[in-house]
Amino acid sequence: MTSVQHENDPAVVRRLLTTPGRWAVVGLSTNRARAAYGVAAYLQGHGMEIVPVHPRAEAVHGASGYATLADVPGEIDVVDVFVNSTLAGGIVDEAIARGARAVWLQLGVVDHAAAARARDAGLAVVMDTCPAIEGPRLGL
Repeated sequence: MTSVQHENDPAVVRRLLTTPGRWAVVGLSTNRARAAYGVAAYLQGHGMEIVPVHPRAEAVHGASGYATLADVPGEIDVVDVFVNSTLAGGIVDEAIARGARAVWLQLGVVDHAAAARARDAGLAVVMDTCPAIEGPRLGL
């Protein structure tokens, strides 16, 4: 059995990083040592609205937090997934149910089946990379 390869479309990455949007950052807490904290600040610095999603529902970078995606009011453009790969599929399914326009699975977060479900539902998908890496790489 061969594994499914996923390639991130550079045009999708560029569009997500240059079009102002509302990013639900799943796994974002006040823990400054976690990658999500710095990436959320990077996104804010590039004109994105962040929405922290974490069971503790903490406010981060001045943005109100919510315990789950279902609790987030309003529309969500991108669901940025900072959870273990074994949990990513459930978050992707919630993103689909919420009507998000895209899912971004962070560096090290890989779930090919979830990515396929999201694409099949019409969402843009980026997987196994980070906005704070891709932005500078693309000259943004």
